[in-house]
Amino acid sequence: VQLQASGGGLVQAGGSLRLSCAASGVTFSRISLGWFRQAPGKEREFVAAISRSGGTTYYSDSVKGRFAVSRDNRKNAVYLQMNGLKPDDTAVYYCAANYSIGVPGPREYEYEFWGQGTLVTVSS
Repeated sequence: VQLQASGGGLVQAGGSLRLSCAASGVTFSRISLGWFRQAPGKEREFVAAISRSGGTTYYSDSVKGRFAVSRDNRKNAVYLQMNGLKPDDTAVYYCAANYSIGVPGPREYEYEFWGQGTLVTVSS
């Protein structure tokens, strides 16, 4: 399974960005996906997750109400729509996947496959 994240960039506080993660080497509808991020000098943290069908999602408290995770099983892609961005959202964002049937949780060890990160910088 290969995951390729994209869509990062520089945005002003209050702005929006949409991250994408393309998957290959897998039947996409068989994997659940998550987004994590790592800010400079901090540990990687969970952001959001989505089940195989896209019917169930799960968010960290820090992004709930501002970010939305979705997927398109026809395009083998998962998305993270980020609105109301804050400087604290500055981080490298990673997508990850596993074969869980339900929506995966917030722990890194639950995810078997990881993509490279994409940098999001939010200026104040």
